Amino acid sequence: MFAERTGYIIWVTDVKAARNLEKYGTVHYISRRMHYVVMYVNADRAEEVAKNIRRLSYVRKIERSYRNEIKTEYTKDIPDKTRFYGL
Repeated sequence: MFAERTGYIIWVTDVKAARNLEKYGTVHYISRRMHYVVMYVNADRAEEVAKNIRRLSYVRKIERSYRNEIKTEYTKDIPDKTRFYGL
């Protein structure tokens, strides 16, 4: 099926050089104004790739995305109070 992916936000000093990050994973977005790159890499190689990216001269900081760890399944244990505040 699909491979487990991990997202990284990479703050860079040179946006043109940031295009070279495509060889490490899938580049999802490059912000030219705020100088960051959002990219996804396979979870089994994520730490190894992050260590290699940190060594690049144009990389300032790397942040891991916690999107995979956010709960997306919700339960309805608490009653919905919005219906009592009708017009």
